Amino acid sequence: MELRARHYSPRTEKAYVAWARRLVRFHKRHPRELATNEIKAFLDHLLVNGASAATHLQAICAVRFLFKCVLNEPAPWIDDLVRPRQQRPLPVVLSKPEVQTILQRMNGTPKLMAGLLYGSGLRLLECARLRVKDIDFASAQILVRQGKGRKDRSTVLPANLRGPLTAHLKKVQALHRADLAIGAGAVTLPGALVRKLPNASKSWPWQWLFPATRHYRDRDTGELRRHHLHETVLQRAFHIALTETQIAKRATCHTLRHSFATHLLEAGYDIRTIQELLGHHDVSTTMIYTHVLNRGPFAVRSPLD
Repeated sequence: MELRARHYSPRTEKAYVAWARRLVRFHKRHPRELATNEIKAFLDHLLVNGASAATHLQAICAVRFLFKCVLNEPAPWIDDLVRPRQQRPLPVVLSKPEVQTILQRMNGTPKLMAGLLYGSGLRLLECARLRVKDIDFASAQILVRQGKGRKDRSTVLPANLRGPLTAHLKKVQALHRADLAIGAGAVTLPGALVRKLPNASKSWPWQWLFPATRHYRDRDTGELRRHHLHETVLQRAFHIALTETQIAKRATCHTLRHSFATHLLEAGYDIRTIQELLGHHDVSTTMIYTHVLNRGPFAVRSPLD
């Protein structure tokens, strides 16, 4: 409940609960009974077993939240723990021909989703959680609701995807009408909108842009609902396409977002504009793409040449 009261994301909730359970399993005692050296022993155990700096830092944050916010223990020693130094690796970026080659190997809904990742700079979950009302054809933009950090933003709608999106929406609308005919057609709503807009869950604007292929029965209401398409569907399709192209880069779906930012920089767009499109809180996060920027074969010439 403490995590819910502070509006932490569901994934953060899951991670923090998992770390609390791992701490209990490690010492087989309640956290209140643990001494300072025992908590440090647990964190040192992670390092001995090869935990990365990001994993170690997440464990420290979870333990800190457990003691200070859940158990209401003062635990001043937590603030004295040495935070691991994280190095920010350069992002993997695909060239424009490589992106086109991968997209040509994909088809159907995964291809359309991958096109949005690259053409609009969306994160994987942001794309999967788009609703019909978030696509604004008139303004040529996509509204991202409750993105990373629970922030809203708008980004560009690629002109090349207008036709495919229009055709896709017709299929989704036909699927929604078929669901309504059998007493289904409801989707989950964010926050307290279930009470404020009781009929919105079955309305067309609130439907998922990329609905799942199967229904599920909601445990609380008993409604027959349809979730959005699981992100692993796109991940598998992208991995298969990447393998078929034999591109020797460790690329993932998120690489398309990196490529979006880098290619905009190459085209001469202002970095502040790119920051807004990506939804970065600090421009220093966006600046990392300047390190992988390719300004053409004659921008910097090797002395050997």
